[in-house]
Amino acid sequence: MKQLSVAHKRSPSLRSTLLLGILLPVFGFVLVNTVVLYRQALVAADTAYDRTLLASAKSLSEQLSLEGHGEQARVRSTLQYSALEAFEADNRSRIFYRVRGFSGEMVSGFDDLPPPRKPLPEQYIYAALVHFYDDEYRGMPVRMAVLLQPVASSTSQGMSTIQVAETLQLRQTLARQILVDTLWRQAALVLVIVGVVVFVVQRATRPVRALSHALTARSENDLSPLPADDAPRELQPLVEATNQHMQRLAHLLEHQKRFVRDTSHQLRTPLAVLKTQVQSARRGDVPPAQALEEIGHTVERATELANQMLALAKVEQLREDRDAPRMDWTDVVRKVALDLAPLIADRSLDFSLELPDHEVTVRSHEWALRELSRNLLHNAIQHTPGGSRLAVGLVADAQTAALTVSDSGPGISAALRERLFQPFATEPQRRSGGTGLGLAICHGITQSLGGTIELVNRENHGQVQGLDATVRLPLAPL
Repeated sequence: MKQLSVAHKRSPSLRSTLLLGILLPVFGFVLVNTVVLYRQALVAADTAYDRTLLASAKSLSEQLSLEGHGEQARVRSTLQYSALEAFEADNRSRIFYRVRGFSGEMVSGFDDLPPPRKPLPEQYIYAALVHFYDDEYRGMPVRMAVLLQPVASSTSQGMSTIQVAETLQLRQTLARQILVDTLWRQAALVLVIVGVVVFVVQRATRPVRALSHALTARSENDLSPLPADDAPRELQPLVEATNQHMQRLAHLLEHQKRFVRDTSHQLRTPLAVLKTQVQSARRGDVPPAQALEEIGHTVERATELANQMLALAKVEQLREDRDAPRMDWTDVVRKVALDLAPLIADRSLDFSLELPDHEVTVRSHEWALRELSRNLLHNAIQHTPGGSRLAVGLVADAQTAALTVSDSGPGISAALRERLFQPFATEPQRRSGGTGLGLAICHGITQSLGGTIELVNRENHGQVQGLDATVRLPLAPL
């Protein structure tokens, strides 16, 4: 019980397995989705604020003009820095700019602003010739926009370079806000999923807990079937298998009870007779030789009864055995006939044995096949009058083998046929010193081997001439 308890504690429950199997992938998906959404939000934020940078650069380009003629023309800017304050969202971000002329000369702005990265890409998401990238200025991370702006007059033209940089405080603040909002939404989604999953798992496993409680509350002798109508479809095979197992246990328990009851009842009589015979011998009521003979006869009958009852109990083990070896029935029948030859000779029976000249292979343990053949032949010897005919024959076709034992006894009455294979169901006139267990043992062994047994009176002109006992067993596949 201690080992079972430890194993029960270590094994995971069905609920925990379902919860982990469902929630862990959900958590993983939500985590990946959160990261993806956050990165997409950052890209969207950069795209939105990059438009502001582009507007700042275009505002600078509108204030450019040319002075001079030809190669002496120079770009001039009339923009004041205060004009860019309109593009600063709040005091958490600052904007820096620089304008360069045709030859890269400084026109206006912050002279220490890093120069544009080379080379500039040829394709842009905006219509203007603008490029965005992240950089660093005065120890601060900035977002840089580089606009190539054509500047022309009536006498000359060229390409001016406008740089606008913005610090990232506002973008970082927006990114953190997007992250917080995303996390709150994902957390709320996870809580909803967890609640739904827990509720569904609890509801789905309720029949399992109810089944467990029903089995726990049962008494140890209650082997009645479990109700399977209300069980979920996935549990019905388990319930049906449990019911079949309990049915086998109930059958085994009933067999054990019947065995104990029959044993106590049947052994009481020979033991009482034996006790009486011993007491009579002690008092000297009968000669010692006669007393020993009577005691020996009683002990022999009690021994035979005990052996047959043990054989009947052992038959139940065959029902659970699905791995019986291959046995040659021909050889078993031949050995049984040799073992019982002294009884046949003692009764001067006209005995015939017809066996095939090849192996007849069936699935069975040797003791079971021997016990089956021996009980059939021994029962026939007991009920065949002295000097009469007794025949044994074994034949086989493509699928089955049949052993037939034909005696010359009185046959079986209609009253006995109804309880023919029950233990101790032999009529007084058919006992002939037997115990009444032989046919019950044969019936049990035959059923456990997947065969059939049939007892038919052999009649001639309405008169019973004897009994044919036939056992058919399936042949072992090659």
